[in-house]
Amino acid sequence: MGRLAWPVRPLPDGRGEVWRWQLGSLAELPAARAALRSLVGDVEHLPADEASGEQLVLAFDELASNALRHGERPVVATVVAGSGGWLLDVSDRAPQAMPAPTVDRDPAKGGMGLQLVARLSVAHGWYVDEDRKHVWACLPTGDDDRATALA
Repeated sequence: MGRLAWPVRPLPDGRGEVWRWQLGSLAELPAARAALRSLVGDVEHLPADEASGEQLVLAFDELASNALRHGERPVVATVVAGSGGWLLDVSDRAPQAMPAPTVDRDPAKGGMGLQLVARLSVAHGWYVDEDRKHVWACLPTGDDDRATALA
């Protein structure tokens, strides 16, 4: 599994514009995704292409929906628009439930979100801080940033 595993790692130091959503239900995700799309398009200091913005929104949706389905609310989703890429951090109140990527499952049955986010990211991990579990991923703003996201 290698790169697709979700290692225990502290959140990298990400500096930049910070956007945050507190989510109480899956019904709130469409509005949060729309707001994130709008914000991504307005960041002037990042050379974000359309594909990288959509990948960020997809990763945001996957991690937030996982937290809402398998964690405890409230879920807090944070995006940092840094100089080298996007830092996505989603936390919930279920520190005892670590992220568990599916293994040997037919993709048609779903449950592949963590693998997808791992493939889109240049780094990913999770950690526990007090009573909250944080699952995070660093995503590049374009193909040129894949190796240097949040460096």
